[in-house]
Amino acid sequence: MMQRLCTRKYVHGTVSASIDLKPPPYALDALEPHMSKETLEYHWGKHHRGYVNNLNKQIEGTELDGKSLGDIILASYNKGDVLPTFNNAAQVWNHEFFWESMKPGGGGKPSGELLELINRDFGSFESLIKEFTLAATTQFGSGWAWLVYNDRKLEVVKSSNAINPLVLESHHAYYLDFKART
Repeated sequence: MMQRLCTRKYVHGTVSASIDLKPPPYALDALEPHMSKETLEYHWGKHHRGYVNNLNKQIEGTELDGKSLGDIILASYNKGDVLPTFNNAAQVWNHEFFWESMKPGGGGKPSGELLELINRDFGSFESLIKEFTLAATTQFGSGWAWLVYNDRKLEVVKSSNAINPLVLESHHAYYLDFKART
């Protein structure tokens, strides 16, 4: 998992909170033909940028100012009674995780311990792909599909809107114990 800390920036005589828009770790055309440069420019450059800008406006001068992105998500999730900052904070985290989860020439069957866990919990890599694809393509409206490690088992879960594994009941304990270390 990734953890982002707020940084401070100097703006016209004041110091303000800042979650930065982190660029994808590859060129914007590097995922073609799977994701076009135009799609990435729009999704990263407009959607992700909008979440970052809105979050910075929402946390500036509040008790969330200066907190890590993970801490902002947990505090603003507010035990399911989400506060206005939650959607933007969680979508920033979700998108950063998404960009970091892909790479040019990536994909394919994993190896080692991960493959062993996949085979144990899904029967095969192909079965995992089918289950993950079904979760992603049957998500009603906006949302995400996740491969998570929960209670010593891999699972495919889907979540609506900005909800992510950091706040899902069954996955929350992992975050508290291990934080969002990369």
